[in-house]
Amino acid sequence: MSLFRTKSVEQSMADTDDPDHQLRKELGALDLIVFGIGVLIGAGIFVLTGTVAATNSGPALALSFLIAAVACALAGLCYAEFASTVPAAGSAYTFSYATFGEFIAWIIGWDLALEFTIGSSALSVSFSGYLQELLAGTPLEVPTELGSAANGWVDLPAMIIALLIMGLLIRGTKLSSRFNQVIVAIKLAVVATVIVVGISVVDPSNWVPFIPESRPTSGSEGGFLELPLITSLLGIEPAVFGVAGVIAGAAVVFFAFIGFDVVATTAEEAKNPQRDVPIGILGSLLVVTLLYAAVSLVVTGVQDYRDIDPDDAAPLASAFDAAGIEWMGNLISLGACIGLVAVAMILMMGQSRVAFAMARDGLLPRGLSRVHPRFGTPYRITAITGVVVAGIAGFVDLETLASLVNIGTLFAFILVSIGVAILRRTRPDLPRAFRTPLVYVVAVLSTLMCLYLMLNLPGETWVRFGIWMAVGVVVYFAYGRRHSRLGQEAAPEVSRSG
Repeated sequence: MSLFRTKSVEQSMADTDDPDHQLRKELGALDLIVFGIGVLIGAGIFVLTGTVAATNSGPALALSFLIAAVACALAGLCYAEFASTVPAAGSAYTFSYATFGEFIAWIIGWDLALEFTIGSSALSVSFSGYLQELLAGTPLEVPTELGSAANGWVDLPAMIIALLIMGLLIRGTKLSSRFNQVIVAIKLAVVATVIVVGISVVDPSNWVPFIPESRPTSGSEGGFLELPLITSLLGIEPAVFGVAGVIAGAAVVFFAFIGFDVVATTAEEAKNPQRDVPIGILGSLLVVTLLYAAVSLVVTGVQDYRDIDPDDAAPLASAFDAAGIEWMGNLISLGACIGLVAVAMILMMGQSRVAFAMARDGLLPRGLSRVHPRFGTPYRITAITGVVVAGIAGFVDLETLASLVNIGTLFAFILVSIGVAILRRTRPDLPRAFRTPLVYVVAVLSTLMCLYLMLNLPGETWVRFGIWMAVGVVVYFAYGRRHSRLGQEAAPEVSRSG
């Protein structure tokens, strides 16, 4: 039963007052909203729009974004209640510790490490792609050998930006927040320009048919590994486009919405988490959903989806280039370069906070939860995270990274959705500044939608996810279970009772 020992909400909150392992409360509601918008406007809008329009959804890309947004909104309501009730670092890890017990908490923490670390790596790679698009043909052009993990030796720009972000995060959360606010302002200006200019050159005929007719897919030689898992399980004939393509596209563009849960990981650093965290989560989701839908209509209206190169690292810029508006292409590339840095930064921060919480609980070496005496940040785990992110970004391609992030995020959403319903039953006495409306209905719908999106990811993604989680189980039994603070505190009591 030690696998399912729970850490009470009261104990989680008491840990936040430990002087050696205490994060500074420096963030307000605006900081959290901007963090949410900052992390949500990234690769999804600047990179995945072209890929999904060309291979899954066509002009119905906007519907794919809306389906993914609904799943995120349902999970976001559950996150908002949890984060306002248990405003401690760790997000879904901390929530799971209070509801499911230590082993499931470890699993979700290990899963979040996959989401945030791989996500930050993916965004560093996306930054590199747009930077190279911007520098192409100039004296600063990046050689192919140093600009791609897929076609060269290493992605050097991706590695450099990851290490610079690491340094910024070590310097302090408030400094990172101010940097993010500037970046978000630039990104919003670029996105607004894309929408306004794009409307003037949209050709409505490119939206016809809005949902392209379903057709058999080509290149399915890889069988189970390359096809969506639900296709293999149900024996469905593999196809692209149509309604199934729109849903499969939603599973891919879901990557665009990952990161709003980072707002929950910063709850311990919020000045008034009970009020500000729900505002940050739900406010940022609403803003970016509207922007995503508008941009997806623009990109498929400016350029026929059949003419979009699915392998293009900068499809939004290329769409305007094809329309003869090259200055827009340059502006988008510049905005993407700047904006993707903020997304990578916030995801890296999320990973450092989750690992910080796990180390504070003893499931990882406790020394990793030490905060910097001057900056008040978990500098040791942030440095390790930065080096790991840089290494992955330098040697792994974007497509592989994006799929892994999606499945990890959806799994976390499912556990949070179930957990908030369980905590309502087990601890009805807890003060809740935000209460999820129709909590049991929302929790069930969120779980089912997230599970369905998971099943629309390729089989090879499930295999990689399974391997990662198996490694996590080994690490838990080899280290985490024996060093758990909760377990060590319980041991003397067991001895006395014996």
